Amino acid sequence: MSDVRVIIQRDSEREERVVTTGTTAAELFAGERTIVAARVAGELKDLAYEVKDGEEVEPVEISSEDGLNILRHSTAHVMAQAVQELHPEAKLGIGPPVRDGFYYDFDVEKPFTPEDLKAIEKKMQEIQKRGQRFSRRVTTDEAARVELADEPYKLELIGLKGNAAQAADGADAEVGSGELTIYDNLDAKTGELCWKDLCRGPHLPSTRNIPAFKLMRSGGAYWRGSEKNPMLQRIYGTAWPTKDELKAHLDFLAEAEKRDHRKLGAELDLFSIPEELGSGLAVFHPKGGIVRREMEAYSRKKHEDADYEFVNTPHISKEELFVTSGHLPHYGDGMFPPVEFDGQNYRLKAMNCPMHNLIFKARGRSYRELPLRLFEFGTVYRYEKSGVVHGLTRARGFTQDDSHIYCTKEQMPQELDSLLTFVLDLLRDYGLDDFELELSTRDPESDKFIGSDEAWEEATDALRLAAEKQGLPLVPDPGGAAFYGPKISVQAKDAIGRSWQMSTIQVDFNQPERFGLEYTSTDGSKQQPVMIHRALFGSIERFFAVLLEHYAGAFPAWLAPVQAVGIPIGDAHIPYLQEFAAEAKKKGLRVEVDASSDRMQKKIRNQQKQKVPFMIIVGDDDMNAGTVSFRYRDGSQENGIPRDEAIAKIEKVVAERAQV
Repeated sequence: MSDVRVIIQRDSEREERVVTTGTTAAELFAGERTIVAARVAGELKDLAYEVKDGEEVEPVEISSEDGLNILRHSTAHVMAQAVQELHPEAKLGIGPPVRDGFYYDFDVEKPFTPEDLKAIEKKMQEIQKRGQRFSRRVTTDEAARVELADEPYKLELIGLKGNAAQAADGADAEVGSGELTIYDNLDAKTGELCWKDLCRGPHLPSTRNIPAFKLMRSGGAYWRGSEKNPMLQRIYGTAWPTKDELKAHLDFLAEAEKRDHRKLGAELDLFSIPEELGSGLAVFHPKGGIVRREMEAYSRKKHEDADYEFVNTPHISKEELFVTSGHLPHYGDGMFPPVEFDGQNYRLKAMNCPMHNLIFKARGRSYRELPLRLFEFGTVYRYEKSGVVHGLTRARGFTQDDSHIYCTKEQMPQELDSLLTFVLDLLRDYGLDDFELELSTRDPESDKFIGSDEAWEEATDALRLAAEKQGLPLVPDPGGAAFYGPKISVQAKDAIGRSWQMSTIQVDFNQPERFGLEYTSTDGSKQQPVMIHRALFGSIERFFAVLLEHYAGAFPAWLAPVQAVGIPIGDAHIPYLQEFAAEAKKKGLRVEVDASSDRMQKKIRNQQKQKVPFMIIVGDDDMNAGTVSFRYRDGSQENGIPRDEAIAKIEKVVAERAQV
């Protein structure tokens, strides 16, 4: 038997090894239980892959991103097998790994119930213990159609081969442009076929290699994401390398559920999304309106200090405006359908930038006016599919804190530098301080991007330089740019470690050209300005939701709808507290008195549920001494504080934007 020379690549270490022909990746890494696959020439391979002479082989750990995807995809297969064993009539859709878990879609007569999920999970545990082998085999389109004749959705994917990834989310896990493969689940002892699925792989060697999993929930999902297609039933699950990691993830989800902005929005009477208005369209209640007003007021003041000029634009426009900007040809699916009147089509505004361009163009501009920084709290409307609308974080109507800066090319580097610093400092003022930057560039192979190579390169380099000056992690996002220019996105982590995309900064040489924007330069010639798009919050609604979840509803006093509530020990103490509240209101503080008939302890419990920063408790001793007692959110208390000092204390906490 001849020898085969391979290179084992581990991070920066390379090891040359001589093995016999037919040696598998599993044998290369024998005894290393955390290795679940191999990467050969950049492609992921099952451990059953036989290595060839001269190949570089890199082990894939189960805890790596690729390893987790393989674990979760393998678990999705086990789930689908369990479903079909319990529900033989179920037809298979798509079952890809996703962040933190996996899902699989099924065409079944009735939606799955919680009892069904328990039975499926129990069956999965049985399959896992059987130690079935995942075995890859290559097939042809024709043979696969015969073999999967009873699976109509799989047949459709075979017909989409090469374009499936564009046709359906997750379909690239099943078919690609290369050879077609099926994975068989084989009995560990007899080799008998137990189940099979159209799949590109790779997979774990055996179902026994699945350490820990749990099914989470089920719900409806249209086949290939289109409302024109049948509604399938999707089961979501999660899988982890250890039981401890699974438990930590479930604990995290429980905490995230407690912080869900939709739940808190109802409990704290902040906002609602009435069915009568429609999905993705929120109304803010008085308390939510206070939080929103404070958010906007502070942002407005900071923008005024930074020499922004405030503008306002309408909610609707002639359709031709969005043709000129390039949005309708490139972003038309995200806009609401046209409204026809006066013999022409109008569109609800999906973005503010075209209208800001018209403001710049309304009169001649001189280099002396640049940089010109326009700012608007502009409400826009975007047609989001019903399946992705989610509370305030993915809405159909929302208000952007939108800025467009017009500057010379010479001013652009300094403007980007100061702009990114401004964005990060303002986010820190709202209580976010753990950031990562993402640089989104264009895909040179795609035709969705407009503009010259030179303009893109110049804009990308300027953004990269500005980002690097911040000393924060910079993550590349190839192909993620807007159609008109590259962008930097600020990713912020909240109190429980979730990452949210916040501000975006985009350089645009294209819209100024499309709109014919120009200014008079120092030598009297007409020059085209650079346009920088910038949304700091992204949208007021989304930022509101992020802060609500970050603080778990317990806003710092400066944002809290009610900053303090007076709690009288008895009815005789109500007038005293009302005087205190009136004095505080003169100082601009939001203070109320609970004069209800509830007992004191119930009043305290009610205000704790409302997450009020301060409770001001008064009894006979306080009335006689001209003092109050402070009770904090954590239940601690300070007694005998003079009234003036108490008001000054609240004022100080509000002014410093401190959390209590």
